[in-house]
Amino acid sequence: MSKPSLLHRWIAAGLLGAATLFAAPVQAQMPKPGDKAPAFSVNSTTGKPVALADYLGKKNVVLFFYIAAFTDT
Repeated sequence: MSKPSLLHRWIAAGLLGAATLFAAPVQAQMPKPGDKAPAFSVNSTTGKPVALADYLGKKNVVLFFYIAAFTDT
């Protein structure tokens, strides 16, 4: 059997990429104002896990998202 041509490799890579896109999970629906926040956990700046449930009934939580924060861009 001969080695696949460059064109065949590109076609295989394209098909694999398309299959990956179609197999991607569906994104969750955006919450509306007044909805409960979905449960989540993240790593803090110190590397320790922090869960939203840790603050349930204790404090107010404010989330800030900075695009490209802590990056070289």
